[in-house]
Amino acid sequence: MPLRRICLLLLVANILLFLPQSAFGAESRHVDVLRVDGVINPVMAGYIERGISSAERDGSSAVVIEMNTPGGLDDSMRAIISRIINAKIPVIVYVSPPGSRAASAGAFIATASHIAAMAPQTSIGSAHPVSMGEQQTDETMMEKVTNDAVSYIKGLAEKRGRNVEWAEKMVRESVNATESEALKLNAIDIVADDIPSLLERIDGKEVEVASGKMVLHTAGAQIERLDMNLVESLLHTISDPNIAYILMILGINGLIFELANPGSILPGVVGGICLLLAFFALGMLPVNMAGLALIGLAFVLFLAEIKVQSHGMLLGGGIISLLLGSTILINSAAPYMAIPWITIVIVVGATSAFFIFVVGKAAAALRRRAAMGRETLIGSVARARTDLNPNGMVFFDGELWEALAMDGPVQKGESVRIVERQGYRLVVRKELRNV
Repeated sequence: MPLRRICLLLLVANILLFLPQSAFGAESRHVDVLRVDGVINPVMAGYIERGISSAERDGSSAVVIEMNTPGGLDDSMRAIISRIINAKIPVIVYVSPPGSRAASAGAFIATASHIAAMAPQTSIGSAHPVSMGEQQTDETMMEKVTNDAVSYIKGLAEKRGRNVEWAEKMVRESVNATESEALKLNAIDIVADDIPSLLERIDGKEVEVASGKMVLHTAGAQIERLDMNLVESLLHTISDPNIAYILMILGINGLIFELANPGSILPGVVGGICLLLAFFALGMLPVNMAGLALIGLAFVLFLAEIKVQSHGMLLGGGIISLLLGSTILINSAAPYMAIPWITIVIVVGATSAFFIFVVGKAAAALRRRAAMGRETLIGSVARARTDLNPNGMVFFDGELWEALAMDGPVQKGESVRIVERQGYRLVVRKELRNV
């Protein structure tokens, strides 16, 4: 009996060992899908790093990066590629939906992936590096940058068994290819209509991950989307050069309004938040410090116009400085990094109008002579109602005041000019002519 029981237990154990791969395999398998839509920057790199790490921990069969990007920053691109190369599970880059592209940095990332796929009506290529940084890159330095990019993408293409010559052309000649052309050129592996069909097509393929060779089991796998969290989504949105620029101008305007109207509170709080978010965003962008300095100078000139009667010269200089600074703020030849002229014109125009009509009116009100109180008395003319020798009464603005005459007595009915107020008594002197 004991022997029979032992044999039965061994039989059950063997069945259970094989069940996860057969009966329950299809139901337990899943694939995590990440979405890259926009410029490749540090926020996007952090999101992909988090997504791949999460997929490795939860036992995902693979990670699919659904991509639509015009390109991005070199450091962020290399960080993503390094994470893909060192991933313990297959990473599939899928250029999708139709109409999407994997340009510039996106082409590098697709080339580095274990499986490169594209949807119909998509494109890949245009990977020639563009100058970014505080100074424009000269011809010699640009050649070095290009050669470095060529060697990098050739190494990636060779590692994944893709067309090395065409990969080099993507960098040197900025060539592009549609999904069908890229498939014929061996620049990608699969053309698929959607993610489920992609998973069916790649099922059974063998790829080499960081831990060794692995066979993909993705047919019928459950699709689990891992989107950006709220913080990542916010930071990625504000990293757009247009939004970062607008946030910076709004932040400065808010702080200046608070300084001009102490106690308003809300403009200062909103302005401070906008300015901090703008500084974070600008820290991820190739900012020209000269442009930033010109924008700062513009606001100094605007403030000076409020305090100094320059007949609009300081205000005009501020508008010109703001316009020039806005034009050169982002130092990059990449079109997706540029701030459009329409945005600059609207922002500069609105800011100029703010200082001309709002702050200018407030400054004029501060400079206007007070309409009531002690300041209205000094220098005004009153009429003596009694003889002032030296004390007496004067009439001013519908009221009788006790008065003290300086420089000699004043007769009743004569005009006097108010020199000083001492509590409820006025100090006056005789006016040379009557009013």
